[in-house]
Amino acid sequence: MYLNVSFKPAFTLIAGLSLMLFFSWGDTFAAEKDTMNAKLSLPSETKGWTWDGKDETFNNQTIFKYIDGAGELYLAYGFRGLTVRRFEGPGKPLLVAEIYEMGSSEDAYGVFTFERQEEEADVGQGSEFGGGLLRFWKGVYFVSVYGEGEGAEMDSAVLELGKRIAESIKVPGSKPALLGFLPDKTFGLDTANMYFFRSHVLLNQRFFVAHQNILQLGRDVEAVLGPYDREGKRMHLVLVRYPSNKRAQDAFQTFVRAYMPEAAASGSVKTEDGKWTRIRAYGEFLAIVFGALTEAEAEKLLAVTGTNLKGKTR
Repeated sequence: MYLNVSFKPAFTLIAGLSLMLFFSWGDTFAAEKDTMNAKLSLPSETKGWTWDGKDETFNNQTIFKYIDGAGELYLAYGFRGLTVRRFEGPGKPLLVAEIYEMGSSEDAYGVFTFERQEEEADVGQGSEFGGGLLRFWKGVYFVSVYGEGEGAEMDSAVLELGKRIAESIKVPGSKPALLGFLPDKTFGLDTANMYFFRSHVLLNQRFFVAHQNILQLGRDVEAVLGPYDREGKRMHLVLVRYPSNKRAQDAFQTFVRAYMPEAAASGSVKTEDGKWTRIRAYGEFLAIVFGALTEAEAEKLLAVTGTNLKGKTR
C-alpha cells in the first residue's frame, strides 16, 4: 500500500534529510500565524461525512508535532502552513484532509512529484490516487486526503472531498519553468520522473551526487532532475538556476573541484563505471549530464539544453 509522506510511521525514503534542513533553512521561513482558512473556503461535509468543527493548524516551527520524521521535506519546499481537517460519520471511519501551503506553486509541484507513484486522478493541477490516498497540487497548495478505512464508499468520499478542496483553490499555479528547458522525449526524457528541488539532500534521494552541497543549492536556487533512457541505460541531466551569474560560476568551481578536479579545463570526466559526466555554464544556469555512454552524447544533450536556454540568461 502506498504511504503518504505526511503519515506518522517510518519514512524510509526521506530518512536522510535529518535535521540539517530544519536548522539551515528553518529560520528563514516566517513563523506566520496560519491564515489558510481565510484564503480557502474548505468544505464542511462530503458524501455523509461531516467536519468535526475543529481544525488543527501548524507552522514551520510546529510541523514536527504532527509529522515528526518528515517535516524536513516540507521545509525544503518553503512550507508556510498546514491545516488538518477531519470528517466523521455515523458508523464510518475517519476521513482526513491535510492542506499544505508551500512557498510557491513550484514548491507545491515539487512536494507532489517527490514521491509520486500512482496513476493520475484528474484532481487539481496534478494528482494521484491509490490505496485510499489522494495526493494533488494546485496553486501554492499540496493536499493529501485519506480515509482510515477501505472500500468503494471510502474511495468515493476521498475523491469527492479532494475535488471540492481543489475547487476552493481559486488561483492556479505554474510548474517550474526549468522543466521546459530540458531536452524532450526525442532524447528519451522520462517525463513521469522529473523532479524539482532546492536541496542537495533531496537531489541525493533521487540521484546521488555528493554528501556535501557541491552545487551550492538552497532556498534561493531552483533545480530540476531529468532522467533519460538511452539504449537501455539511464542518464541524468541536472539543470540549476542561480540568482546571479556569479553564484552560478561559484557553484561551477565548487562542483569541478570536488567532482572532477583532474578535468577542470574540459569540464568533462569519465567516471569509474565507464560513463561520462559533463558540466556547462550558461549565465545563471548550470547544466550537468551524469551517466552518458559517450562524451559526445553528453555534449549533445548539453548543446540542446543551451539552445533551449538561449535568451534566458542574464
